[in-house]
Amino acid sequence: MTVVINMRDGVDARKIKLAARFILDGKLVAFPTETVYGLGADALNERAVRRIFEAKGRPPDNPLIIHISGFDELERLASYVPNEARLLAERFWPGPLTMVLPKADEVPLVTTGGLDTVAVRMPSHPIARALIGESTSIAAPSANISGKPSPTLAEHVIEDFYGKIECIIDGGETAVGVESTVVDLTSEKPVLLRPGGLPLEELESVIGEVEIHPAVRGKLTDVAKSPGMKYKHYSPNASVIVVEGKRENVRRKIMELVGEYRALGLCVGVMATEEYDADEFFHLGKSEAEVARNLFKALRELDKRGVDVIIAEGIEERGLGFAVMNRLRKAAGYKIVWA
Repeated sequence: MTVVINMRDGVDARKIKLAARFILDGKLVAFPTETVYGLGADALNERAVRRIFEAKGRPPDNPLIIHISGFDELERLASYVPNEARLLAERFWPGPLTMVLPKADEVPLVTTGGLDTVAVRMPSHPIARALIGESTSIAAPSANISGKPSPTLAEHVIEDFYGKIECIIDGGETAVGVESTVVDLTSEKPVLLRPGGLPLEELESVIGEVEIHPAVRGKLTDVAKSPGMKYKHYSPNASVIVVEGKRENVRRKIMELVGEYRALGLCVGVMATEEYDADEFFHLGKSEAEVARNLFKALRELDKRGVDVIIAEGIEERGLGFAVMNRLRKAAGYKIVWA
């Protein structure tokens, strides 16, 4: 049985204590962060962490991110904290930034995917902060079946995990909608492993130039220091095609593709920033922030409506657009049509 705790009206200390008890007892709790919902367990409890991998169907070499509520926890989890990490934490924590650092001995290898590095972030969502503060450091990937779109609503988590985990905290819709930005600080130069809720431009404003790992652009790697680098991610059941190019050309090409797939007898869904005549349509919004917030919800919703094909409008790769396009291309398995 799964306990669903309603905290849409904000943090409730009594309910937080109940959810924290599950974490401390080695159970699994899904909870909202400012990015997406996470599926959490005590980061230092090997048996509990293994249950995350089992519940999600997640490969064991795909590392987890540890969520903390105070900087002192970072110094306990990492064997070395460079100055860049302190500068970034001072500027962007709590918030959607994950830093990869050398791991401390007490962090189990199951949590780090067998690596000698550890990924850590301090979420800004009040429910997440309260839950960690009442329990312990929490290892938490996104609360979805491995490979599927990440959850931005408790309803998404319930669809994937009701009856499979002990507790789900419903905190309403998440604010950012894409996962945290991940930066590796164990190399000579900082390396972006995953674009996310903190734009690359803001990172570089603090620590200077950040190299971009080839996995960000689609070249999967054999060793993943961050989620999203090695395995298929964010994919709905429907086939996804991303249309990129000049705006006027993109619109024309999307309408052409809708006609072509309809002629084949397929149900076509479109997700875009402006209206389209399709069997099913999801309006992503106008701004980068709106598109990011609605991205995974759109993929899940169009799947629920039973479409065969989802045609997605590409947006400009700036600010949050970088993270959006990273997720869209992965969802499409890099099936991109240039217009």
